[in-house]
Amino acid sequence: MIALLRGVLIEKSAGRILVDVEGVGYEVFIPFSTYYELAEPGERVTLRIYTHVKENELSLYGFSTQQEKNLFNLIIQISGIGPKLGVTILSGLPAKELVEAVVVGDLVRLNSIPGVGKKTAERMILELKGKLDGFFPESSSKDGEKFTSATTDDVLSALVNLGYNKLAARKAINTIRRDEDNDGFQTLLKRALSHLSGS
Repeated sequence: MIALLRGVLIEKSAGRILVDVEGVGYEVFIPFSTYYELAEPGERVTLRIYTHVKENELSLYGFSTQQEKNLFNLIIQISGIGPKLGVTILSGLPAKELVEAVVVGDLVRLNSIPGVGKKTAERMILELKGKLDGFFPESSSKDGEKFTSATTDDVLSALVNLGYNKLAARKAINTIRRDEDNDGFQTLLKRALSHLSGS
């Protein structure tokens, strides 16, 4: 079973890449979070791999970190969720936000992920909640409150209304909040705009 690939990135697109490992090309399906972390075609990459074998089909799913792969492994153990939907779920919410949503039982946020209906979201909360300790220590707050505040959602909405891609906007917000988690709306929006414009 393939557990890791290290080689040259040949093709890169959202959801799929091609990696040349000593002359053999491997097609690997990836979530958007991994896509954003990848180098450009022609450069070397290292990916943690989940190998899915079904009848005569062998599919590879790649992740930039072991933590993300571990989370994927937990997700696909849930009834009704296969590898393809598992990748979609990790693409719909960054890993940290996904863990937060499960821990606090945020059905609305989980339900916003394409392909995740109410019943699937409920199963995710029921089956994952006790298994996510240690992924992100902050997500296990004693009072059970979300540490991704409504401010983050407001800033994301504002950026989308300004014409920015939702995934790029979410990534920018997550990046700048690593250092300043208590910023207000105006400050966070300004910093996100600055980040997106590259200044």
